[in-house]
Amino acid sequence: MPRVLLIEDDRAVREGVALALRRQGHDVAGAATGEDGMANLLSFRPDVVVLDLMLPGMTGLEVCHGIRSVDQTLPIIMATARGDDVDIVVGLEAGADDYVVKPVQARVLEARIRAVLRRAGGPPGDRELPKIDTHGDLAIDRAGLSVTVGGAPVVLAPSELRLLLTLSASPGQVFSRQQLLEAVWEHSYHGDARLVDACVKRLRAKMGEPPREPRYIQTVRGFGYRFASR
Repeated sequence: MPRVLLIEDDRAVREGVALALRRQGHDVAGAATGEDGMANLLSFRPDVVVLDLMLPGMTGLEVCHGIRSVDQTLPIIMATARGDDVDIVVGLEAGADDYVVKPVQARVLEARIRAVLRRAGGPPGDRELPKIDTHGDLAIDRAGLSVTVGGAPVVLAPSELRLLLTLSASPGQVFSRQQLLEAVWEHSYHGDARLVDACVKRLRAKMGEPPREPRYIQTVRGFGYRFASR
């Protein structure tokens, strides 16, 4: 039974979403503040966090940073009331894996939770690829789902790992943002392209990629991204 930590200050929303998720078979713990949510990380040990961006006291962004400081792999789905591009991008760059716009539809949130929990499994077709894929100082262990750069481990969030697995499975192939959305996030709405861009930015930073001349994940202007094997 997947455990969901729901951090939401509005009691009616928190209880309504929690009830809907429990009906879908989830074990749900609710927290009204960011401080309570952080306290629940160790006691509840969630499989995924649904985090309201606008919280009193400790903000959603601060909670996101706090979670990422202790756990890089725990999936975080951010909820934002306004759907503002700036807020969403800032939240994604802080480490969120996905987002939903409030008021949250239960079926949409359920689909996002199921999708984010599947991401660490790698994209289809990986079974036919080498167990350990080496590109210069970058090594991708597809069976063990681990990544090293220069022998040092790189800890990735589920969406970051699946993005790297997807791109590196076909070196040189250009993927549109839409293709990556469908492969990694299982979305089809083109407006969510910012998910791809924010995830690429985080992934490059963790891999130590030069911002202006990335070695592996390269931007193809006006279209998307490709993985360049070195």
